Amino acid sequence: MMRVPRLLLASTSRYRRELLQRLRLPFDVARPEVDETALPGEPPDALAVRLARAKAQAVAGRQTDDCWVLGSDQVAECEGQALGKPGGRAAAISQLTAMSGRCVRFHTAVCLAHPDGRSLCAHDITHVQVRALETREIVRYVDAEQPYDCAGSFKSEGFGICLFEAIDNRDPTALVGLPLIACARLLRQAGFSLP
Repeated sequence: MMRVPRLLLASTSRYRRELLQRLRLPFDVARPEVDETALPGEPPDALAVRLARAKAQAVAGRQTDDCWVLGSDQVAECEGQALGKPGGRAAAISQLTAMSGRCVRFHTAVCLAHPDGRSLCAHDITHVQVRALETREIVRYVDAEQPYDCAGSFKSEGFGICLFEAIDNRDPTALVGLPLIACARLLRQAGFSLP
């Protein structure tokens, strides 16, 4: 009988942990401890891919057994500018104000890394059309859901869905932070058994 490699999630995000549990594979969680600062002139899509790979490789580099480490990162892009996690109320209101009436692209990257240096990566793009929002709507939403730990300052799986005209993507889980269709494909390539 072949031994299945161990799986680690290089993230302390509860959203990513809850999503990965849907694949019904046992996994452990490890903190990646990666500097998430964008490089000068780095486009949002390249930033997401680089950080997903860096997170997976940081944790994989500390392992000595046969395992795969799953890293992921998401960067929101509005008018060519990267939007990170707001971290607080004022920044969340500012982000949502800037996004009002615009199409925002969410770049969600995922990478599987092995301690021997192998890696498999994928990138998903979600287009979100934010409806024209009034300041009072933004404030009411931010105060209700406090989305301070979410790129783009909203939770699409929660009350934030009321902020949109439309969402266009290939994988509905990508917007929440972990594209499970891509993850399942990469995990199968790495030898995990999934339907």
